[in-house]
Amino acid sequence: MRTDLFDFELPDSAIALRPAVPRDAAKMLVVRPGEVLIDSTVRDLPQFLRAGDQLVVNDTRVIPAQLTGRRIGRETEPKIDVTLIRRLDGSRWQALARPAKKLAVGDGVRFGNEGRVCLLGNLDAQVESKGDNGEITLSFSFHGPILDQAISDVGAPPLPPYIAGKRAPDDRDIADYQTMFAVKEGAVAAPTAGLHFTPELEAALTSKGIGLHRVTLHVGAGTFLPVKADDTSEHRMHAEWGEVSAETAGALNAARKNGGRIVAVGTTSLRLLESAADENGTIQSFSKDTAIFITPGYRFKAVDILMTNFHLPKSTLFMLVSAFIGLDTMKAAYSHAVQNGYRFYSYGDASLLFRAA
Repeated sequence: MRTDLFDFELPDSAIALRPAVPRDAAKMLVVRPGEVLIDSTVRDLPQFLRAGDQLVVNDTRVIPAQLTGRRIGRETEPKIDVTLIRRLDGSRWQALARPAKKLAVGDGVRFGNEGRVCLLGNLDAQVESKGDNGEITLSFSFHGPILDQAISDVGAPPLPPYIAGKRAPDDRDIADYQTMFAVKEGAVAAPTAGLHFTPELEAALTSKGIGLHRVTLHVGAGTFLPVKADDTSEHRMHAEWGEVSAETAGALNAARKNGGRIVAVGTTSLRLLESAADENGTIQSFSKDTAIFITPGYRFKAVDILMTNFHLPKSTLFMLVSAFIGLDTMKAAYSHAVQNGYRFYSYGDASLLFRAA
């Protein structure tokens, strides 16, 4: 499909720079195909679900994957910003570098913002390889848990460029950019629909007989990348590692057999469940990479309802929600959201989408 089909007008003022306080006070637009849009709030989520429905959240934890340093070993030492994307082994990471044109294979990079260095000394890395669109492979001087500690010492929360371009990350983001479910470290972007949840909302869901299950998808920085191709068939998704346990798969399959609906909290949970489902819609245990790219025409197998934030024009996530509920329906909903002051993107408001038949 043509990428420009997924374009729409979005004023910069609609992009949220801070989350709602408390988290479940965020707005929530309820969208059912062919029905009137409902303006609500996240804390009202239980009233739109029924006993036996099963929520699936992503329990990945964001690491401080934004590193600032300088090139070393040559006459000049330009500033280099790096976002870690994916761990390759104990000492090597795939990353996005800016400006990548300042780096060549074999160059050294020393990290530590404004003279900061990790407790173990300088955090140095060597550029092992370069790819397209700013991708590089870094081989660090530390290994394993020692490297993890060094990255934690010098890194910062990797806020999306749409936020970071308007303000610098600060200490509030350390807490704000983690969900209450965050346990398993490995993501470089938050599964942002989960940011809306509070213990009070979880208790309200449980009291109504709605189940909650955890899966893991380590979100990569590829979620920040725009679709530059003119046609969706030419866009390449970054692979991300995910896991669905056999116990979770069994519980979801049993609930669905008894009439319960699967509610994915976030596009990350949805993409993982759809990757784990067979052609009959049975969810299998899963522990590997997925690079699934969902656009209109995709046949959904596992997920009935999607809770997700509002996404950017021409993004892979707007393509996904358009596949889930219909492009025309989604454009009408987004137009309503813009006109009624909904806040977009990672720290923004939520939508609750009921899948088109």
